[in-house]
Amino acid sequence: MFRSRLATVGTRFTVLYAAVFLGSGVLLLAVALAFSGGSSTSMAPLQQQSGPAAAQQRITALEEQLDAVQGEQARRLVFGFAVALFVMAVLSLLLGRLMAGTVLSPVRSITAVTRRISADNLHERLAVHGPDDEVKQLADTIDGLLERLEASFTAQRRFVANASHELRTPLATMRATLDVAVAKPDPAPATLVLAGKLRTQLDRVDHLLDGFLTLARAQHGGTGEAVPNDLAELTAAALRDRAAEVSARRLAVTVELPAGSVVRGNPALLARLVANLVDNAVTHNVDDGWVRIAGGESELIVESGGRVFAQDQVDRLTRPFERLGAERVGSSGLGLSIVAAVVAAHQGTLELTARPDGGLRVAVRLP
Repeated sequence: MFRSRLATVGTRFTVLYAAVFLGSGVLLLAVALAFSGGSSTSMAPLQQQSGPAAAQQRITALEEQLDAVQGEQARRLVFGFAVALFVMAVLSLLLGRLMAGTVLSPVRSITAVTRRISADNLHERLAVHGPDDEVKQLADTIDGLLERLEASFTAQRRFVANASHELRTPLATMRATLDVAVAKPDPAPATLVLAGKLRTQLDRVDHLLDGFLTLARAQHGGTGEAVPNDLAELTAAALRDRAAEVSARRLAVTVELPAGSVVRGNPALLARLVANLVDNAVTHNVDDGWVRIAGGESELIVESGGRVFAQDQVDRLTRPFERLGAERVGSSGLGLSIVAAVVAAHQGTLELTARPDGGLRVAVRLP
């Protein structure tokens, strides 16, 4: 029972500081006694005289000598106390800092580990060892919170992935039904128009589900095995896929990627990252606008023209389903969210900047 009480941080602080002050008091007393017990002023011997007058004179002299000795001892005692007080103050600061550092060292470790933990490494734990005191109870509480958060994040991401997979089956059924309706002899014009509109909406839903799957994979599945990827080749492939829209909108595309711009990572995720950046620059541009793709080793910069946006609006574009302006309603709202997730999965950095003369600048840096 006594050991259990002594194991608490409050009790240990009490015992440690009581010991320090007790030791300081003993030191103060020892120094004071050392200074007060030193050499004393010796009384000068008096000549032997006879008679009452001579005796009274001798008593007076003895009293004066005694007063002088007491005064000297008092001055020494005061000086000793002052020196002891200064020494105590210095030692108390040093010992107090040492004790606080020793006792609070687990708290610093908890703080450092907690700062490193994010949504991408919720599996880490503090795992503080030691007596069952307030510090360990705090660490165990934080570990329990992290465990619950990890379970919640995992369940959420698994739900998104499973829901996306499950929804592909009814989408495929709808497409097959449309194909059967259109394949009938002499279909009605209204049927063809309706089928075209439904196909467009089904394509949008399919694209949205594909975005959900990629986002869930980037956030939960990690990058897997990292292999070299040429950013120039990924960019060229993305531009080929968007060549029709680039030509239709008369966009001037400039690519300034040097040869050998290689970055290590997951090929599928990095290809989706580059494709989303190119798609964002083309889709949300203006007619007769421009796109510039540059960078170097482990860096990709995509700039595009367009409307002027405020920086606080641009900062929100990495959130799912966040769009700027009414013209962005046609997009899935997951493009830059997927880019941010892929960058985070590769432990890189993403910077979105609103250009002063309009448009957006996206800079991706990967380790």
